[in-house]
Amino acid sequence: MRPQFLDLPQRPQKPRTSGLTHVLDKGVDPATARAVLAAGGEFVDIWKIGWGTAYIDKALPEKLDLLAAYDVSACLGGTLLELAWLQGRSVECLDWASALGCPCVEVSRGIAEMSPAEKHRLIATAAERFIVYAEVGSKRADAHADPQEWADEAAADLAAGAAMIIAEGRESGTVGIYHPSGEVRRDIIDALVSTVGLGSVLFEAPRKSQQAWFVRNLGSNVNLGNVALDEVVAVETLRLGLRADTISVAHVPA
Repeated sequence: MRPQFLDLPQRPQKPRTSGLTHVLDKGVDPATARAVLAAGGEFVDIWKIGWGTAYIDKALPEKLDLLAAYDVSACLGGTLLELAWLQGRSVECLDWASALGCPCVEVSRGIAEMSPAEKHRLIATAAERFIVYAEVGSKRADAHADPQEWADEAAADLAAGAAMIIAEGRESGTVGIYHPSGEVRRDIIDALVSTVGLGSVLFEAPRKSQQAWFVRNLGSNVNLGNVALDEVVAVETLRLGLRADTISVAHVPA
């Protein structure tokens, strides 16, 4: 039984609509996935099957069954759908994901030269069968990042049928909503939140310093993404103020 003697921030129970934790699967085997879920499955909401690993992962059907048993939504990574779109095979990709039983897909244009209008059509098509997470931002470190352009694209993505926006940060935490140093770009964060609302954005935050920044500045129930599988429980302690980095969010008497 979990102890109850500390006064900590309230966290919603699953299925959650806020305070989501989105993890990045780089191609782990089912035994590893099972161990992660056994230790912290109650804290995981979205399990992204990173990049194109789903295309070559022979154990994917077994992992999808496991995720469903833990009430965790599997999400196809956006890079795979971008590649399929570039080859004119996005419908085949979506058909395959549907046949597998993957409930969510990510729609992005971080690599492909896809116009906003083309992205919105792909979102609308995918949303007929899937929960769609639409990513905004480029994976290129030298890409121009105008805060209001990000915010406007996010609003249009939601209007096209996306359930939530993912703010690009990559696995490295050095592009998109971050400076190359890993420091948060507050101007982009403010533009996204003021335009579409905090609850509509999931912020990719692979580094502990970035996760702590979001918890301290936007609260325990901010949506965090690209969390490493071995950091699931650690991120929950950040949300609850059980680490020095975020102890200010816990109710500490003056």
